[in-house]
Amino acid sequence: MSALSAREASLLGVACALVAVLGAGMGGWHSGPAPHMSVQTKIVDDVPAIPRQYRALVDITEREAAPLTTGQEAEAQNGRLRFAQGAVAAASPFRALQSAGEDRSRALQCLTQAIYYEAAAEPESGQRAVAQVVLNRVRHPAFAKTVCGVVYQRFNASICQFSFVCDGSLARRPVAVLWNRAQRIAAAALAGEVEPSVGTATHYHADYVFPGWAPHLAKLAKIGAHIFYRWPGTWGLPRAFVGRYAGGEYIPAFNPAQTAAVSEPEIDYPPIAALPERRAANDVGGRMDPTKGWKLSIPDPSQGGGALSTMLAAQEKAKAVALAADEHAMQEAKP
Repeated sequence: MSALSAREASLLGVACALVAVLGAGMGGWHSGPAPHMSVQTKIVDDVPAIPRQYRALVDITEREAAPLTTGQEAEAQNGRLRFAQGAVAAASPFRALQSAGEDRSRALQCLTQAIYYEAAAEPESGQRAVAQVVLNRVRHPAFAKTVCGVVYQRFNASICQFSFVCDGSLARRPVAVLWNRAQRIAAAALAGEVEPSVGTATHYHADYVFPGWAPHLAKLAKIGAHIFYRWPGTWGLPRAFVGRYAGGEYIPAFNPAQTAAVSEPEIDYPPIAALPERRAANDVGGRMDPTKGWKLSIPDPSQGGGALSTMLAAQEKAKAVALAADEHAMQEAKP
């Protein structure tokens, strides 16, 4: 073996030092069971840098509480906002999780949750569109690089990317038939099925709200109660979806205590027992006063049949009189 040059020796020394540092840092990693990666690490894994011209827009759509209009005014504003011109460019099939494994099982669970809790009452095309948005985000630079990472992104912040993660919806038991349908649609999407009507959409909202970011994105389609959007400019075109699936799917543990408790409706009237008496001391107001020896005298239902029994008794009495008259007439007619 020939002697190393000074440059080669220097590089070898740096490499050895780096290996030693990494070995010291990983020393406890392999002792015993492998620890779980932190939730936040999995969620932001391999997210490329956001271009400077889009940073403010990302802040509006995903971090800031943008102004939100609801009700009839929201419906009117949604109607006034025009759809983007031109054909909707279809997204590429998502095939990173076609083989069975733990990552696929977890991704299927997270994608099914998104479809079910976001669009259980929507038509199947609307559910496929929600699945398409999730998978589009996985491959876009602005979002996490796993399916569960996208669905649960910012789950521990004040504003979730998908509201069902933070509003307590996960505490509700799914309806089996609707869950099975959502799971079937999720499995098809993970197998490469594409919903072309929404193309490269990365955002959507219900038609009864109008978020502040809506006019800044390109409006693509309306399916059921949801309106779908893509990023403006080249960032919303297929060539911008260059993010690579990272793997390592992680489902955060659901803690009901962290969700906002729904307060019980307040009764706007006092209990009957608390109502003040507005009568004289000797006025019982039609109520029974046992101190005066009064007794309840309502007849038992078997003893009094009401108006129907009275009518039937009268008819029977009239019938008996009629029969007696007929018999008397017949007797007189005999020779």
